[in-house]
Amino acid sequence: MVKHQPLQVYERQLCLSCLTGIYGCRWKRYQRSHDDSSKWECSWFFLLCCSFLLLLVWSYFWLELLFLLLLFLCIIFIFNYYFIYNLLLYFYFFFQILALCHIALGQQLNLYWIHKIVVLAILLSTITGVVSIDDFWQDEWDIVIISLQFTGPFLHIGALAAVTALGWVIANQVVRMERSRLQVVTLVIYVSILLVLYLVPLFISSTCIMDRSKLGARPAVIGRRGAPMLAPEHTIMSFSKALQQKVTALEADVTISLDGVPFLMRDRTLRRTTNVDKLFPARQDHDASFFNWTEIRSLNAGLWFLRDDPYWTVQYMSEKDRNRTANQTVCSLAELLRLAARTNRSVIFSLRRPPPQHPRHQLWVSDALKVIQRSSILPEQVMWTPDWYRKKVRAAVPLLQQTSDEKLPVAELKERGISTLTLHYSQARAQDISRQFSGSNVSVNVYPVNEPWLYSLMWCSGVQSVSSDAPHILKKVPNPIWIMSADEYGLIWITSDLISVATVIGIFIFQNYHLIRWKMSGMRSYNPEQIMLSAVVRQPSRDVSLMKEKLIFSEISNGVGSTDELSVYTGNGLDAYARDDIMMPARHASKL
Repeated sequence: MVKHQPLQVYERQLCLSCLTGIYGCRWKRYQRSHDDSSKWECSWFFLLCCSFLLLLVWSYFWLELLFLLLLFLCIIFIFNYYFIYNLLLYFYFFFQILALCHIALGQQLNLYWIHKIVVLAILLSTITGVVSIDDFWQDEWDIVIISLQFTGPFLHIGALAAVTALGWVIANQVVRMERSRLQVVTLVIYVSILLVLYLVPLFISSTCIMDRSKLGARPAVIGRRGAPMLAPEHTIMSFSKALQQKVTALEADVTISLDGVPFLMRDRTLRRTTNVDKLFPARQDHDASFFNWTEIRSLNAGLWFLRDDPYWTVQYMSEKDRNRTANQTVCSLAELLRLAARTNRSVIFSLRRPPPQHPRHQLWVSDALKVIQRSSILPEQVMWTPDWYRKKVRAAVPLLQQTSDEKLPVAELKERGISTLTLHYSQARAQDISRQFSGSNVSVNVYPVNEPWLYSLMWCSGVQSVSSDAPHILKKVPNPIWIMSADEYGLIWITSDLISVATVIGIFIFQNYHLIRWKMSGMRSYNPEQIMLSAVVRQPSRDVSLMKEKLIFSEISNGVGSTDELSVYTGNGLDAYARDDIMMPARHASKL
């Protein structure tokens, strides 16, 4: 009777079990295999990589959008949306690392079906979000291009480090491949990506890469709607808070009331920033200009700030400031001009024309000019933005500073008497500022600038002033966040490329060194866990026949091998019963 020798029991590898268990829900050792991954599973790995890169770009966009606070009405939605996608990004990153570990350890890629559903759902939702942004907020894509001007050099170094580290997995796979054509394709793709990253700095254009001697003066900060992060926008309290942050001017949006009184209001309606829904519920959706000044003055313009807490700053307010906020009213243009005159500050405002059926539709410019003429502020401290009836305005008040929000040639700006150009940050290109407006006595004001990185970028671009919702934040930026000369950046670029080249070459040499040792030994080494797993693989390995011949030849020549040798040979696809069947003739031969 043939006695079958049982397989030896080895210690479990906890890390490998967790790796395959989390990624593919394969917690038991017999479920793992060292055979090549199927094309279906490889396609899911490719989909996982593409989804991760797309989500990375998407999260970067939402991060910049959140920091700029561009969509004031949707700021809570933006934060929640970014927070959710940030968690999804961590999910993708985690499974990306697990997949790369599977490849490095030679394990099959078997993504669990629930994980496949989650990956597919996240990918579809991300694509839907991209399409939605492109439809509703197409202009906001500019923030990605602008932010790349500031973060480009650092993103390049990070991408280079990531691709260089990926060389360990690539080298491992190339060494283990048996088909030379696939090796060549893999190497060509990897080397091409490296070459692109090595040459990317040639196309990176950042205004902060400049000589420090050419850096202009610090841009002045204008309080846009006052300091809306610290107090309710367009209120006396908000403008007072802005003045405490040493702003050089105050910016506001002006609307004409039903009885011809200019007052400060950004929205078309009064619903967001007042309690009009309680005092005039039937008219809460009406245009703000269809209320007379008595009705507007009776509204509360501060309770909404305490209730909604749009910038998460209410918790830092003192009890005195909270009480003051709760008693704020809608501010008129005359009140703003008096405050500016008392503190010797300039005022810039945008005037919204009332609807055609409004009684002041033709008199709206005259109403604003009358308030300016009656106020105690100096005319040269008022910056007039509306382009309607500009000749009439210049004739009525010649000393007003004429500003425009339309990007025009310098010659046309001078012809219209415009001395200041107010541009959205997406239109403020450093090349245009330095070529067109530098030395032409036309200053450039950029809005909205709420983050230090964008303020630093505008500073390096050479703008004279910025309009900000966060003057208290920009106050803490005495210098650009970073600035370096072209020579310094070139040195960093060449050094990082050389380190990457040396690291990649070292990785491939190290991997090939182990390959040479394996060929010289004549036998592939297996760890105990691999031996136990391969012994029960359903699909036999390609080397099964060869290892059977080696086993028979070895036993006929030297007698029955040791237990360790049997275990090694068993790891190439033989179970305990098959091993004894092969060993029977070897034992008889040794006895003879």
